[in-house]
Amino acid sequence: MPKIRIGLIGYGGIGRVHAAAYRAIPFHYGLRADSIEIAGVATTRQETAKRAAQEIGCAFFTDDYRELLRRADIDAIDICTPNNSHHDIVLAAAEAGLHIYCEKPLALNVAEAASMAQAVRAASLKGQVTFNFRFFPAVMRAKQLVDAGFLGRVFSFRGRYHRSSYIEGDKPISWRLQREVTGGGALFDLGSHILDLLYFVLGEFDSVYGTLDTLIKERPVTKGSAERAPVEVDDIALLHARTVDGTLGTVEISRMGTGATNDLSFEIFGQGGAIRFDLSDPAWLYVYDAREAEGPLGAERGFRKIEAVSRYDGQRAPDWTMTPDFMRAHAECQYQFIRSIWDDAATAPSFDDGAHVQKIMAAAERASEQGGWVSLSAVE
Repeated sequence: MPKIRIGLIGYGGIGRVHAAAYRAIPFHYGLRADSIEIAGVATTRQETAKRAAQEIGCAFFTDDYRELLRRADIDAIDICTPNNSHHDIVLAAAEAGLHIYCEKPLALNVAEAASMAQAVRAASLKGQVTFNFRFFPAVMRAKQLVDAGFLGRVFSFRGRYHRSSYIEGDKPISWRLQREVTGGGALFDLGSHILDLLYFVLGEFDSVYGTLDTLIKERPVTKGSAERAPVEVDDIALLHARTVDGTLGTVEISRMGTGATNDLSFEIFGQGGAIRFDLSDPAWLYVYDAREAEGPLGAERGFRKIEAVSRYDGQRAPDWTMTPDFMRAHAECQYQFIRSIWDDAATAPSFDDGAHVQKIMAAAERASEQGGWVSLSAVE
């Protein structure tokens, strides 16, 4: 396969994760060490760009991402910047003829997401969104079971994503709490992930009813400062949602989940069975088969564990028996983006998928403001 040369834009915590994952991909799949290269990195300051280049091991660094877009030795860009910059970078990259891998959520709003998806389509480029939680084998197995009709008629679903990242009232204001930078709060930050998982497994959403709330309304402008600034986004979002086939479910999203480090899970209940996934137990999918015979003390009925573990197609290392983790899921998501370029295949999750999740979130915000169900077809 020809070498793919990545231009990495942004190098905060998630930028480091992406850089580490690109380096790991050849080991996972037995590729040449130089098959994927980060050829340049851009941050907002020259000194941080230089440090990033030193960590990554690339020669080129800049404080202007446009310089990356003009380079002949870049095939694709990876966007790890705050949400309000995604739109302009994507449009500029599409104009430059570069494939695009973009962190979630795709955009600040539905209109931006739609224009980004259109720009990638019009330029015949590959565009993929970083919904890495799709790439746990147990989640992929859940989708296989739903698609194969194992659940029969799906009755309902439940999803949750809780973290405790903002429970301290003296935690200072950051870009994640400023609407003009992030577009939304817990709903955008965490909700985009769990909503995408449910969309991935169950299909498109039709309408949403929800309540969003800001539990800590002011925070220090800097650590220890007496000066305070308003929190402009939600801390918690509680949703009812309905898919296009009429299935009703609930979704809980919170950055105020005391004691929750990274608590993501979903359950789907059907006439023929049920499935459960919990990120704290990522090697297994829990499956209940309602067709099992009943008997004394329940016979053999009950939830059983399916050993999804690390069953990645084509994986060379580690072997399939090893428990997958957050970094491995990122590497798989990025590998599938690279494969789409090599194979000239469709990306998944695509920018169109990202735009659909953007509509779900916009409908939830409007529902919270208006106090009723909102159809995705009504948001623009």
